[in-house]
Amino acid sequence: MASKKRVFISFDFDNDEDAKIMLAGQAKLPDSPFDFTDASVKDHLKGDWKDKVKHRMDNVDIVAVLCGEKTHTASGVSAELEIAKEKGKEYFLLAAYSDKTCTKPKSASSDDKLYKWTWDNLKELIGGSR
Repeated sequence: MASKKRVFISFDFDNDEDAKIMLAGQAKLPDSPFDFTDASVKDHLKGDWKDKVKHRMDNVDIVAVLCGEKTHTASGVSAELEIAKEKGKEYFLLAAYSDKTCTKPKSASSDDKLYKWTWDNLKELIGGSR
């Protein structure tokens, strides 16, 4: 079996923590192609938090940006995506909810697609299908 990808989950801590817990739980499934790194910013922006995120991203293969209703206002998520881009990390945007309007972070590119969160989609996205 191929080694599992290490995934950094970026999410809006104030609004989407429950969705992040569910996503991280999927890493425990027997056919999961990934291990997650719980490295997203959890505190209000202060100090050298961006340097800490940059260091944490050195140890991951891919960044999953979990998008909820207020992600467009989450400055930490936007900054994490900018850092991922600066580091040349693969990333994808994942809709956290199927029954709500999910928004992209402000730093997302106009051509970044917001993918539906299904188990099959998640496995394909982590595998590089985008």
